Amino acid sequence: MTLKIGIIGAGGNTRSRHIPGFQAIDDVEVTAVCNRSAESGQRVADEFGIPRVATAPEDIIHGDDVDAVCVGTWPYMHHPLTLATLAAGKHILTEARMAMNLQEAREMHAAAEASAAVSMIVPSPFYLKFEPTLLEMLDAGTFGDLKEIHVRGMGGRYMPDAPLAWRQTRELSGNNIMSMGILNEAVRRYAGHEKSVMAHGKIFTTRRTSTETGQLENADVPESLGIVCEMASGATAVYHVSTVAHLGANGALEFYGTRGSFKLENNEAFVASLSDRAWQPLSVAPEKEGGWRVEQDFVDAIRDGAPVTHTSFADGVRYMEFTEAVTLSLREGRRVDLPL
Repeated sequence: MTLKIGIIGAGGNTRSRHIPGFQAIDDVEVTAVCNRSAESGQRVADEFGIPRVATAPEDIIHGDDVDAVCVGTWPYMHHPLTLATLAAGKHILTEARMAMNLQEAREMHAAAEASAAVSMIVPSPFYLKFEPTLLEMLDAGTFGDLKEIHVRGMGGRYMPDAPLAWRQTRELSGNNIMSMGILNEAVRRYAGHEKSVMAHGKIFTTRRTSTETGQLENADVPESLGIVCEMASGATAVYHVSTVAHLGANGALEFYGTRGSFKLENNEAFVASLSDRAWQPLSVAPEKEGGWRVEQDFVDAIRDGAPVTHTSFADGVRYMEFTEAVTLSLREGRRVDLPL
């Protein structure tokens, strides 16, 4: 039987990953799409041969030609669309970041737990190729106990003359700050959960020009963020995330243990034992390579009951809890203990 997928929000990731990914799977059809305007929806439909263009999300969720919904909108829509989809008894794949805040994430998780439908979040895409091998090495004690974790998400995408983006307004992004959430999701795969966080943020350009109105509007999400975390394991994790650091190290993760270290940088992985004086490239056997399997994993969970690992709503709640703690620390100028 053909599995019919409806798309709500056809941004860059949806067009480059999700729609082609679903269309490449046997007996899966993308049957309908709803975008921000009927015109943009029609362009996507024409590009990918999608039969129906809807003008409202409800037309996707309640359509007889839709078994499962893929939400590719900005975070402000994830919560209401997820709840409506699950209430309709349909499966849901929602784009990261999970929600605007922790309360929304918990409500989404509760609705998913009460539903027989599959619920899944698009995972952090960083370094999936190396993940199975590194987790195996961690389990074998290759790196000993992790003590220091350094995370850098540094880029210059939003320098002062750049227009206002959705990532720079809390109205659309909520408590999500730059790439903090997906970096944290990647870190916790290796290092577990946080015990406390302390954060400092800075907005350098408080007003930017909206591409929609042509007017100056508030930019109220930090452009520079530093976080110091005490991990539940006792390790220290330090994050530095910025959108105004031209040529900065973007998506760099470093883990230092009592027996060795590993780092993920520039789409490659490196390891070092205590006797090494330089990083060594990590070779991964082809049969152990991880990779982008989001669409296939979603379909397998629906058809075969395969467990959702990348990423479950339960895991999403955990990184949204981290996001909430960072927001509280920024607002109140204090250390915030977890869990909340």
